[in-house]
Amino acid sequence: MSEYINEPWISTKEVAKHLGVTMTTIRKWIIAESIPCCRVGKLWKFKRSEVDAWVKSGGAKVIDKNTEEL
Repeated sequence: MSEYINEPWISTKEVAKHLGVTMTTIRKWIIAESIPCCRVGKLWKFKRSEVDAWVKSGGAKVIDKNTEEL
């Protein structure tokens, strides 16, 4: 558990780059309350390990009426 405490938070731009998707896709996931994140003031922050676990569990396969499978 201590690895989560010392893990730095990353920005929306960094998580988009890490996952190889656009910031628009990240914003859609935030709005859908799909991707694990925390709001800090006006910013959204992410833990890389939580995002990786979310992807591995199939969380990134959200299908929206207006978009293709992400």
